[in-house]
Amino acid sequence: MPSSEFESLGSTLLVHVELPQLQSQEDLKELQLLAESGGGEVAYCVCCKRETPDPSTFIGSGKVVEVADAVKAYDVQTVIFNNKLTPAQERNLEKAFGVRVMDRVALILTIFAQRARTYEGKLQVELAQLQYEQARLVRGWTHLERQKGGFGLRGGPGETQIELDRRALRERISAIKKDLEVVASRREQNRSKRKKNSVPVVSFVGYTNAGKSTLFNLLTKADVYAANQLFATLDPTLRTIQIPVIGKAVFADTVGFIRHLPHDLVAAFRGTLEETRQADLLLHIVDCSDEHKEANIEAVNAVLEQVGAQDIKTLIVYNKADLVPDSPNEIIRDENGKAIRVYVSALTSFGIDNLLQAVSELLSDNLCSFTVKIDGKHGKLRSLLYASKAVEKESYADDGSCLLQIKLTAVDAAIIDSKTQGQLSQTCTSEDKPWIQSTEFDFNSVD
Repeated sequence: MPSSEFESLGSTLLVHVELPQLQSQEDLKELQLLAESGGGEVAYCVCCKRETPDPSTFIGSGKVVEVADAVKAYDVQTVIFNNKLTPAQERNLEKAFGVRVMDRVALILTIFAQRARTYEGKLQVELAQLQYEQARLVRGWTHLERQKGGFGLRGGPGETQIELDRRALRERISAIKKDLEVVASRREQNRSKRKKNSVPVVSFVGYTNAGKSTLFNLLTKADVYAANQLFATLDPTLRTIQIPVIGKAVFADTVGFIRHLPHDLVAAFRGTLEETRQADLLLHIVDCSDEHKEANIEAVNAVLEQVGAQDIKTLIVYNKADLVPDSPNEIIRDENGKAIRVYVSALTSFGIDNLLQAVSELLSDNLCSFTVKIDGKHGKLRSLLYASKAVEKESYADDGSCLLQIKLTAVDAAIIDSKTQGQLSQTCTSEDKPWIQSTEFDFNSVD
C-alpha cells in the first residue's frame, strides 16, 4: 500500500541500455533529470548496448557484476533502469545489488506521488501505483501461509499471504475508483456550467518542463508553482481571463507529458485529462531550445491520441524564444491564413500579443456574423445582445427600426433565441441561422 511518506532515493546509479528494436531511445539526460526530480543524487551511470534483454537480469551477468561493484564503490542506495523491467528481473537485480531497484515507470510514479497535492490528484496517483504493483506481485511469500487445510491440519495450503495482498489491492483499487467517479461527476458539473454559459476552454498541453506553468502564470496572473524541473506541477489549474473579441475564456493548465508515460498513469488521470479532451483549443507548448523538440511533439501527440484529443484545434506555441536567436515576432500561418504557430517567451513576455491574437482568431472560427432588425417590442432581445457584448455596430433603417450587426457563437445565439422565445430567429435578416442547427446546446438547461 503506498505510503503518504516517501523515502528519499538517496544516491542513485543510472543504467541505460540501448536496444535496436526500440523505435525511440529514452535519453539518458532525461533519466538523470527524472532522478533529480524524484529527490535522487546521481552518483554514477552505466551504459551498454544489447541485441535483446537478458530474461533474468535484463543486462546480463557481466554487467550485473559491474553494476554491483559500482553500487559498493559509490555507496548507492537506488539503482534506476531507463527501461521497463519485469517483476522477476527486478527481484533478481535487487538480490544481486543488495539495494532498491526501480525502472523508469516506477520512477515516474514516485515523482507523481511526491507532487500530488489535491484530493483527486492523490487518489489518481495511488490508483496508478496500486495497478502497477498488482501486476508485479509474485509468488515469493509462500513461507507465510496462514493455515493448513484438511483433517488434522494436513493437506494443501490455505489462504497465503500473497492471496491476501492481492485481495487487499483489489478492494482498495475498487474503493479508489468509486471515489474518483464522485470527483469526476463534480468536475463534469463544472464543465456543464461552462458549456451552458458558452465559455470557451483553452487547455495547455506539452512536454514536461516546456514552461507551461510559467506561461500560464503570465497570462492569467495565477500563482501556479513553476520550476525548472520535470513534472513541477501535477494538479490541474483553471483560470478565467478576457480574450480580445472573444471575451471571457477559461485557461486550463495540465500535467506535462513525457515519452512512454505509464499507461496506468494515463488511465488514472483520465478524469483530469478530460479537461483537455473537452477543450475548444489546445495550446501545445514546446521548448524551442530543446534539441529533441520534434520527438517531444510526437510524444505529446501520442498521449493526446490516447485520451481522444487528437482532433481538437491546436496552436503550437514555441516557448523560451529568448534562448533562440532571431525567433520570428509574428504569427506563423498556413496556406489558408490560419494561425498554426507562434514564438513566445514566458520569461520576457516576448510574443504574448501574437499569442493572444492567434487564440482569439482560432476561437473566432466558431463565431457567426449576422444582422438583426429590432423595433420597440424586442427590448429584451436588444438587452441580451448588448449584455453578451455581441453588438459590433448599430445603425437605423428608413422605417426607424434599429439594425444591429451581431457577432457571437452559435451556442450563445441559441441561448438568446431560446430565452426570447425565438425573437432572434424572427428578427435576423439573414437566411443562414446556424444556431438553429446547433447540437452543442441543451435547450432544456436554459434557466
